[in-house]
Amino acid sequence: MTAADLAAIVDRARVILLDFDGPVCSIFAQHPASAVAHQLRKLLVDQAVTLPTEILNEPDPLAVLRFTATLGRPAAVRLVDEAMTREEVTAARTAEPTPYGREVIVAAQQTGRRVAVVSNNSAESVHAYLNARRLTAYVHPVIGRPGAAPERMKPDPFPVLAAISELGAEPKECVLVGDSVSDIEAAHAAGVAAIGYANKPGKRERFAAADAVIDSMADLVTAFSVNEL
Repeated sequence: MTAADLAAIVDRARVILLDFDGPVCSIFAQHPASAVAHQLRKLLVDQAVTLPTEILNEPDPLAVLRFTATLGRPAAVRLVDEAMTREEVTAARTAEPTPYGREVIVAAQQTGRRVAVVSNNSAESVHAYLNARRLTAYVHPVIGRPGAAPERMKPDPFPVLAAISELGAEPKECVLVGDSVSDIEAAHAAGVAAIGYANKPGKRERFAAADAVIDSMADLVTAFSVNEL
């Protein structure tokens, strides 16, 4: 995958779909994800839920939330989802912007593209971050995880398809930028090209199925500029 491959993908894209935690910011930079996962586990234990070993040791709160979908207890799922949303909104206040994340959003719009966020985080937390960073006018729609339905988070294509539908776009006009394999899988399941953001060592190798891989969001800003020449 070369810079030319990335430029070709960007050139076709009229819609840029961004995952939130990673390409836009690090939401849990100052509000540790492991602490949030611990709080969610406490809620489940209070609901008399027996936690398997892998969840007892799970540092990712979204994985804990995803586990609730296996319980067959809608009230418990909603309780944990609502608690997760509150924690995410708090975390959004101190989220660390991703280098060049803002520039990607602004450059995309300035080159005639539309930008949407498609996230497994709550829409409320994404809006909180965008409002604080004065980016709300640049991003529409924001598709967060479906309420109390963690089984429909990415890699399920539901959020991606929801964004495409709201934009009135075609999948072939879109590209999704994400930093996890689930982003790549969700994009391809929706018929959308996928760019893997390899923001940590070892990720590039895991993105073999992506249509292109970048190490920095600055690569996208450059691709936008090249395609405007």
